[in-house]
Amino acid sequence: MTLVTRFAPSPTGLLHLGHAFSAVHATRLAREAGGRFLLRLEDIDRTRCRPAFEAAILADLAWLGLMPDAPPLRQSDARARHRAILEQLVARGLVYACTCTRGAIEAAAAPHAGETVPYPGTCRGRPPPADGTPFAWRLDLAQTGLSLVQQWQDVAAGPQQGRADLAGDPILWRKDGWPAYHLACVADDAAQGVTLVVRGRDLAAVTPLQRLLQELLGFPAPAYLHHRLLLAADGRRLAKRDRAETLAALRERGVDGTALADRLGALASTGPDLHLCL
Repeated sequence: MTLVTRFAPSPTGLLHLGHAFSAVHATRLAREAGGRFLLRLEDIDRTRCRPAFEAAILADLAWLGLMPDAPPLRQSDARARHRAILEQLVARGLVYACTCTRGAIEAAAAPHAGETVPYPGTCRGRPPPADGTPFAWRLDLAQTGLSLVQQWQDVAAGPQQGRADLAGDPILWRKDGWPAYHLACVADDAAQGVTLVVRGRDLAAVTPLQRLLQELLGFPAPAYLHHRLLLAADGRRLAKRDRAETLAALRERGVDGTALADRLGALASTGPDLHLCL
C-alpha cells in the first residue's frame, strides 16, 4: 500500500513554525516511504478564509521546499460530495436537526471558565423546524450502534483508544449550510486516499470521533502520527490567534526556508513539546 500523507491548513491566517513542523514531517515520511504528500486547503469557514491566506500557504510551502504531489484540494469545491454524505445519514435516521445556540447550551450547563460543555441532546428526536428557523444537523451517537470507545494506531505510540462522545452529539452540518470540520475531514481524507494522518498532538482528542465516522461511513481507517508541539516563549502552543511569528515574517528577515525545513525535519516528531529559537 502506498503511503499517502497530507497537510491540511485553513486559510484563515498566516502559517507559523508549528504548521511548518507538521508539513515537514508529513513530507519527510512520504518521501522516505516512496509515497505521496498532498495538500488540502480546509476553507469551509467562509467568513474567515481569504484568497490572500491561501496564496501565502502556497508561497510558504515553496519557500520551505515542500512540493505536494498533486494540485491542492479545496474543501469548498467538495461541498456537493459532503452534502451527499449528509443526505445518506439523514436517510438512515442517524442525524437530527438542532436549533440550539452555543450561548443557550452554555447557559443551561453553567460551565466553569475554559470548560468544554458536552451537548446535552436538547433537540434529539425533533424534526427540522417548519418555520424556516436555521438549524444544524447533529449525529445521534446512540443510534449509530457503534462503540463510543474507538481505537486507532499511532505509528510512534502504538495502539490508542479514546471516547467519541466527550462533546456529546457532534454537529456534522452547520447552520450556515456548510459541512462541519469532522465530516469534511474524514470525507476528504478518504477521497484523497490518505493512509497516514500527521498532525499535532492537540488534535488527538478528536481522533475517536473521526474513527467512529470512518467506520459509520465505510471509509478506510488511516494510521496516525500526533506529533509534539512547538511552543511560544511563554510556554503556550503556537497559534494564529496569539499572533505567533509567521513564516512570512521569518522569510522577510532572511531565514533560509530549505535550511529551516532541514532543521525541523531533523527534530524528532515525538517527545516533549519544545521551544525553537531562530
